[in-house]
This record gives sequence, structure tokens and C-alpha cells, in this order.
Amino acid sequence: MDYRLNGLRALVSGSSRGLGFATARLLAQEGALVTINGRNEARLEQAATEIEKTSGRKPCLVVGDIAQKGVPERVVQEAVQKMGGLDLLATNAGGPPSGRFEDFDDEKWQTAFELCFMGHVRLIRAAIPHLRQSQNPSVLTFTSYSAKQPIPNLVLSNSLRAGVLGLTKSLALEYGTQGIRFNSILPAWTETERVVELMTSRAQMNGTTLAEEIQKQSHESPFGRMGSVEEFAQAAVFLLSPISSYITGVMLTVDGGMYKATI
Repeated sequence: MDYRLNGLRALVSGSSRGLGFATARLLAQEGALVTINGRNEARLEQAATEIEKTSGRKPCLVVGDIAQKGVPERVVQEAVQKMGGLDLLATNAGGPPSGRFEDFDDEKWQTAFELCFMGHVRLIRAAIPHLRQSQNPSVLTFTSYSAKQPIPNLVLSNSLRAGVLGLTKSLALEYGTQGIRFNSILPAWTETERVVELMTSRAQMNGTTLAEEIQKQSHESPFGRMGSVEEFAQAAVFLLSPISSYITGVMLTVDGGMYKATI
């Protein structure tokens, strides 16, 4: 499929591994100029090498933790300087710790809020002036199907991801007249490093093994398996790309049927 991405400039935050990395890699493979971002410079360099190897295009790198005030704005500005503008923005961040409601005090809630909500807000706010100058402006927020169907032991993520859905829908309505599209993609359990971490935590809590927890979770999908990062990236790149030019305000669940409601 031709996503019509050749020459478009994309920034993907939280892209040194997992879903962000897979999305950045596919964007580059489809002809976009990509800037990747992450907190760990060594890991980001490794991701850039892999993207260049598979796409023939070396991505730009901007190191920074988007949970920290002032960093999202710097990330956007550096990306714009390196690429000469911005057309596509994918806002992604690592998830907060697992745990139950009484495990978290105000400080832990605030830390999660800065990462899982304000990171999106600050990146988008900094990007808007540059997106206005694009012929194909598009924003995609990465959230989770837990925003619709809460996942046990993930109260921080369940709560804050839902807020990002409200933000995304609001911005789709507010900026539609300016031609800037806003969508969100809601993955379920996908084979990433973070999912391994969460499954390991479950195994410790339940006195089981990692393999047993992965198998139990996989059974929630009619397919009997978790998704791959490549399957997620195909959906994400579609929503970002110009071929979805009449799609905005959509909350797309990429979940292999794990979300059980009809709406």
C-alpha cells in the first residue's frame, strides 16, 4: 500500500523501543523523514541504526524525557530544526507503574499525570504552529484499550489514558477547520518489552510463571494470541498518513477482539 508519505516529516516520541519504534520504522520504510525520541541515548542510537538498516533512511534523534516540564517543547523544536518542519506527530510515552488504588500517593499520581497526560498536551501544543504550515498535518495519540475496558492492577494507566481520549476528541473538533487531524490508537496486549514487564509483575503477584501469564492473557483474544508491533504500526501509520484524510476524532482499538463491548 502506498501511504503517500514520501517526503513528509514525522516526530514519534517514546520511539526507542516497542510500539513507538515499530511506528517510526514503518514511517521511514514508507518514505517519511523521521525523528525518534527517547530518554536513553544509547538505546535511541541502537533504534536509529536498526531503522536505517531496514529503511535505508537514517532518522534524526532527540534525547529527552517528555514527562519533564520544558522537554516536550525542546523535543519538538529540535525535530523541526533537524527536518525543516513537521507534518506528522505521534505522541507516545511509557506507561506508569502497575498497582492498585491504595498503592499510590499524590506524588505517584502526579508523576503518572506528567508522563501519561501532560506529555501529550505539551508535545501537541508545541507542534501546533508547525502543523499549521503543513499540507498534510496529522496527530496520533497512543493510548490503550484500558481507557475503554479497565485492566486490573493498572489504575494509573486506566485513568489517565481515558483523559487522553477526551483530549484527542476535543482537539479533533477544535482544529478540524484548520485541517489538522487528531486520532488515537488503543492497543490491547501486544508483544512489547513493557508487556513482558507487566506480565512478569503479574507472575510474581500470582505465584505463576511469565509464560503462564502470557498464555492466560492471550486467551482473551478470539485469535488466542497477543498482537505484534508490526500489526500495530500498520494501523498507526494508516491513521497518520494522507490516505486517511477524512478520518479525524477516531479512537481505533487495535486489540485482536479483546475489547468486548459493542460500542
